[in-house]
Amino acid sequence: MPEANPVERWQADLEETGELTPEIVERISRVHGDRGVRAIEAVGENRVKAYRDFTIVVGYEDEYIVEDGGCTCKDSEYNLDADDPTEQCWHALAVAIARRVGHVDYHDMWYSEVRELL
Repeated sequence: MPEANPVERWQADLEETGELTPEIVERISRVHGDRGVRAIEAVGENRVKAYRDFTIVVGYEDEYIVEDGGCTCKDSEYNLDADDPTEQCWHALAVAIARRVGHVDYHDMWYSEVRELL
């Protein structure tokens, strides 16, 4: 079996512990840099929201839809190499972290209904 990449390793460790230990925080920050730090902050600030249809991360200027590891933000669209697992936007990282530590804010409604209200 091939060796896990650094992203798979921190994800597996986070899945196992269920919490952001100082060691895991350091590894996420080392692997993902500023994006990792922003993702951890978003999780701590409860900005990962799950609806019936989408998972959303509340960003600084807008809300971003994250599905299957992809994101609607400009960073994902223009700057990142989809074939490199270490290159993920902070929104996608925040969802991956929040799910593993059980820190997703669930809403039993459709996100499209929420957008209509905004």
